[in-house]
Amino acid sequence: MHFNFGFTTVQTVWTLTFAALLVLLVVLLGRDRARRFPWFTASIVLVALRLLASRLLFGKMPPLTMNAIFITMADAIALVGLLVVVEMARRAFGGLQRQLWIVNSVGLLAVAGAVLAVWGPWPAWKTLTADSHLAALRLMQLVAQKTDLLVLMLTLGLGLAIGQLGLLIALERMAKMAAPHNQAELDHLLSMRDNLVNANSVIYVAVLVWWIVCLWIDEPGAKNDAPQVPAE
Repeated sequence: MHFNFGFTTVQTVWTLTFAALLVLLVVLLGRDRARRFPWFTASIVLVALRLLASRLLFGKMPPLTMNAIFITMADAIALVGLLVVVEMARRAFGGLQRQLWIVNSVGLLAVAGAVLAVWGPWPAWKTLTADSHLAALRLMQLVAQKTDLLVLMLTLGLGLAIGQLGLLIALERMAKMAAPHNQAELDHLLSMRDNLVNANSVIYVAVLVWWIVCLWIDEPGAKNDAPQVPAE
């Protein structure tokens, strides 16, 4: 027996991702976690808005206007992502001595900056500084891409985002492969790309579920730290 749900893989993954983001926001607000993790909460809001905008606006606006909207959102998400890394690092290593914290932070930034400098092509400076709307969008897109990569490098240094980094490496290797010689080879490459993106989306949904569970449960010692009401 075959079941026909009427949803494609992309639609199913989009629905699961958006639902998980909404549940995560409810947990952050309902469990009073947003106050403790403001930048993480802001990043989830921005990602949810971009996901919703992609569904509502794609194909319904002029390409230049739509690109400007999504590139601006990408810049905002990337910059907030940097603040999320700082927020996580302060929470995770807040007990370290100040000198050790500074040394580790500088070392991590140096390694991430070196990887950022050599990873991927950099466009010509004249292209980025040309006096046109397209040049401004290219510069904004470059800032978003490089900042995202910097966030990934810094997050990797904290032990996260391995799946995201693996996706970047796989897509870059696919881009460097020889050009397809026929339609079958092109379809095969496109299918591999779509499968990688879908797999990465499934991993992201799993991470969202993990965040929801971790942020919902009480912190260790929270009940013991609660003020005791004396019995009358």
